[in-house]
Formats: sequence, structure tokens, C-alpha cells
Amino acid sequence: MANKNPGNFRTHPVVKHPRELIKTELKGFTKINDLIALKITKAVGTMWCAYAFLILDLFMLPPVIKSESVMVWVTYIAQTVLQLVLLPIIMVGQNVIQAQNEAKSEVDHQTLSYLALLQDEQMEELRNQTKILLKLEEILQKK
Repeated sequence: MANKNPGNFRTHPVVKHPRELIKTELKGFTKINDLIALKITKAVGTMWCAYAFLILDLFMLPPVIKSESVMVWVTYIAQTVLQLVLLPIIMVGQNVIQAQNEAKSEVDHQTLSYLALLQDEQMEELRNQTKILLKLEEILQKK
């Protein structure tokens, strides 16, 4: 009933791992588009990219300082600081949170698999006890 998986944890035939729920086979342009998007996301979602964008952002700061327009400052902050610098930092934070969620999901799955296997063993034990009780009742009725 139970088998071993690579992590040396027993699996259960009914308890599904969260990774199994999202398995889909991508084909054609969808596969290519997803691969490109994944590569770009991984590249942009790093602190090194955030540092590079910050340096690029700092090159645009002197003209903004010289400007006396509030609109230039608002545009600079909204379009360069928030979008260019904070976006990669937010992505890094999301990656950290996602890694924590995946670790929790793995532990939860192992716990649920263990509990399901334990329940199966208990049910088998109860079936065996019921069989013994029925045989005892049968023996007592014959006396």
C-alpha cells in the first residue's frame, strides 16, 4: 500500500502532494512563452538587478534635482524609484516567502501522509479485532 519516495518518507495512495496538483504539460508557444517569462523573472527578481536599477536610477537624479517642477519629482519617484528599483526587491521578497511556503507545504504533506498511514494501520487493527470478536462470539454461541 505504501511505498518509498526519494525523501525516504512513506507516501499514501490518497494524499496528494501540492506539486502533483499543478503538473501540466505545456506545448508549443505556451511552453516557449513560459520559459522566456521564467528566465526574465528569475533575472529581474534578484538583488543584483535591484542594485543595477538603483545605479541607473541615480544617473537620472541630477536633472530631477535641478528641476523645480513637482511633476518631475512625482514622475521620477513613481516611474523610476517605485517601478524600477522596488519591483525587483519585492520579487526577491516574494521568492523568500514562496520558499518558506514550499518548505511548510512539504512538512504538511509529510505529516498528512504519516497521519493517513497511521489511520490505515489503525483501521486494519480494528478490522482484525472485529474478526477476533466475531470468532469469540461464534465460539461462545456453540457452547
